[in-house]
Amino acid sequence: MTDATIRVNGQDEPLSAATLAALIAERGITPEGRGIAVAHNGALVRRADWTQTRLAAGDQIEIVLAKQGG
Repeated sequence: MTDATIRVNGQDEPLSAATLAALIAERGITPEGRGIAVAHNGALVRRADWTQTRLAAGDQIEIVLAKQGG
């Protein structure tokens, strides 16, 4: 039996979080911060829905953080 995995930003990793909100918190990202976009299986997820969006084995997540700089 293999462990359940998800793909986050192109990298496979163990499924350790139940929701998008928990996954984001595991990464030390402040969910109230500006400039965060999250896609779940190719669909953009509104910040208000992060706590209700359940994760399952095989899901693909993209987390994009906007950075200032020059």
